[in-house]
Amino acid sequence: MSILARHKILEKNASLLLVFSFLVVTIGGIVQITPLFYLENTIEKVEGVRPYTPLELAGRDVYVREGCYVCHSQMIRPMRDEVERYGHYSLAAESMYDHPFQWGSKRTGPDLARVGGRYSDEWHVDHLTDPQSVVPESIMPKYAFLKDRVIGTDTIAQRLRTDAMVGVPYDDAMIAAAAEDFRAQANPDADAAGLGERYPGAQQRNFDRQPQLTEMDALVAYLQVLGTMVDFSTFEPDAAR
Repeated sequence: MSILARHKILEKNASLLLVFSFLVVTIGGIVQITPLFYLENTIEKVEGVRPYTPLELAGRDVYVREGCYVCHSQMIRPMRDEVERYGHYSLAAESMYDHPFQWGSKRTGPDLARVGGRYSDEWHVDHLTDPQSVVPESIMPKYAFLKDRVIGTDTIAQRLRTDAMVGVPYDDAMIAAAAEDFRAQANPDADAAGLGERYPGAQQRNFDRQPQLTEMDALVAYLQVLGTMVDFSTFEPDAAR
């Protein structure tokens, strides 16, 4: 029996075709995934990359909850047009503590991988409150309600503990001080020595200029840290060393 004749048996038998298709996909998946378990390092370690502070992590949760990732990717490709517009191409290490990561190919709005520090806190608050007031052609919905949603610290320690379970290096001291660090980062008058030791480079200020700690504070804190952890003026990839 020829190969073509044997193949016709698969084409005419849906159940048999399903079984063989599953086997092919399984073998292909194993071939791609198995080597990763034997590599000493699948992500190049980069100086400066740290876990998110409790406030930044809460802001990231707001970002994901509101579906911001649907229109904004956080992945700059190593192509001239992308690098010139958004900045240095994205490094895997920059997303090593993201669960889930925000890489993607869909961009209704600009890529946000390097948005940190590009605009003031006031700009972000105005943009989130009424996007069309700063970008007239924007089709982004309004998120003014974030300024009215006071955010507490009841579950932030558990949030860090959960990420620690999947490999994010939050130690016991970080988890114990989670609520304190959460409040201190948004209060410019608070003692942030411990915050700075646990999260080098953490920005401390009242992000939304309101007396209460809100989801707007958290989201702006998250946006302002994106792309700022790595000093690209001195960074050299392993291949260039």
